[in-house]
Amino acid sequence: MIFYFMETPSQEISTATQYLEKITRVVIDYSPKLISAFLLLFVGLYTIRFINRLAKKIMTKRELDPTLSQFLANILLWALRILLFVTFISKLGIETSSFVAILGAAGLAIGMSLQGSLSNFAGGMLIILFKPFRVGDTIEAQNQIGTVDEIQIFVTKLISANNQVIFIPNGILSNGTIINYTLNGKRRIDLVFSLSYNTDIKKAKEIITKVLQSNEKVLKDPMPVVAVKDLTDSAIHIAIRPWATNEDFPGVSSQILEDCKTAFDQEGISIQPFIKNN
Repeated sequence: MIFYFMETPSQEISTATQYLEKITRVVIDYSPKLISAFLLLFVGLYTIRFINRLAKKIMTKRELDPTLSQFLANILLWALRILLFVTFISKLGIETSSFVAILGAAGLAIGMSLQGSLSNFAGGMLIILFKPFRVGDTIEAQNQIGTVDEIQIFVTKLISANNQVIFIPNGILSNGTIINYTLNGKRRIDLVFSLSYNTDIKKAKEIITKVLQSNEKVLKDPMPVVAVKDLTDSAIHIAIRPWATNEDFPGVSSQILEDCKTAFDQEGISIQPFIKNN
């Protein structure tokens, strides 16, 4: 014969009360650690932001390269965050030594699975070390053109001419071809006019030369070049190669096209459709 013993309502209340008392004691005993740990976390995050801003101001005051300043500030930020996280875990009562061992093992596994990210970090270091470009430079890389806004730990941020934000991983950026349009301070404008065979070449070149000489933003050194580039089946191709500073480059290019078109119309010179030869 089997007997089943059912707890009475008073026994159930007593058991629940005991559990509640145990939980209350645990909360009371552990609450100082919990409060101090989260207080440390909030104060630490605020302090890290303050230190990061202060470091940026000091580097700016000492006229350190902006690219290097931003990169060092990012590294400092993440190093302090990791230190704060380890301190926070320790404050909660978790053994730091065992946690660091687990973190090391996890880091090894994560590192093997995130080889691309490590490659991007190394690429960022190479960019900072060899300086193929700096913040503010206009570059072309990975079929993208833009002004360098920020060199982060893993990616480089570009702003395109139409204000789009482009992120390029530092790994492929440091190993690929980079065209720096800003480094030398000036750029050559390459334009081509396709003119009819009825055109007097000498006269056309004189008109273009006058247009270039009248534009104050066209550099005198190097001297602009106006020359016959090609003779196709349907037209004469005149190459125009003036120089301008990086800041004036877009405006000068457009202004030359407009002024040449106006001058050709006044002299009765017709521009032919430009067809590239295959």
